[in-house]
Amino acid sequence: MSNSLPEQTKTPAPAGVFTLVITGAPYSSQAPQTALQFAHAVLAANKRIDRVFLYGDGVHLASSLSSPPSDELNLSEAWAAFLAENNIPGVACIASALRRGLVNESERQRYELTASNLRAPFEIAGLGEWVDSTASESRVLYFHKGG
Repeated sequence: MSNSLPEQTKTPAPAGVFTLVITGAPYSSQAPQTALQFAHAVLAANKRIDRVFLYGDGVHLASSLSSPPSDELNLSEAWAAFLAENNIPGVACIASALRRGLVNESERQRYELTASNLRAPFEIAGLGEWVDSTASESRVLYFHKGG
């Protein structure tokens, strides 16, 4: 009798479906801009993006209050337009969002805040959205601060 474990086989994720996780903040990291360039390349290659998940400082990308100088790319607007045009869900982690002052209308009411600042089409949701992506057949790519 052999003590070796049976060889595990795992079907690799299909090469054409991606979930993007952005953890780097706009304007203090290259992560959102690099991820946007990658996302355009994915669609240009007739591949698909399952969803974009914002975590940690990456949630600042979903703020409607960012206002960079007019000669700079407004990454929040660029991402919002890209997601809307391509019908891709953009999800900000609720715990990260609340810690960083990003709220939608329902969270504004829940915490009795004076304003909401979530830019459409982004939505706020729990880590379950991210877990769904990792459990799905998509390849998950992370864009961290500094990269």
